[in-house]
Amino acid sequence: MAELKDQLSLLGRNTEYKQDYAPDVLEAFDNKHPGNDYWVRFNCPEFTSLCPIAGQPDFAEIRIAYLPDVKMVESKSLKLYLFSFRNHGAFHEDCVNIIMKDLIQLMNPKYIEVTGIFTPRGGISIYPFANYGRPGTSYEEMARFRMMHHDLNG
Repeated sequence: MAELKDQLSLLGRNTEYKQDYAPDVLEAFDNKHPGNDYWVRFNCPEFTSLCPIAGQPDFAEIRIAYLPDVKMVESKSLKLYLFSFRNHGAFHEDCVNIIMKDLIQLMNPKYIEVTGIFTPRGGISIYPFANYGRPGTSYEEMARFRMMHHDLNG
């Protein structure tokens, strides 16, 4: 446990919610099973951001799924990071890609996908999907396959 406490600074402390986009709150810890392929899934049903033009709030469910390698994202830091978009102006597609890229930079996962299920505004729903598979590996092939088939389940 002491090793984990050295890697993580947010657990067990008072929570400070950032008022704008804050990738610096993300924390990672060592994966105890880096030789195994397994899914880690997160669901944030209360994601909010702002339209960069109108300043109106956008609401979404953000779904993150990844295959970890050496590092894993700590869930409280992920929650604070996602909440930091609350006052951030970005289009739906930007939010999904920014989240994915920040998590890639943090963890260097084997594979990751991020989906945004945004509530309708003006009668239109937008569901952006972004994914990444480590180049030169079977995970890159997996990313191509899942990109081509991502909407078959709904």
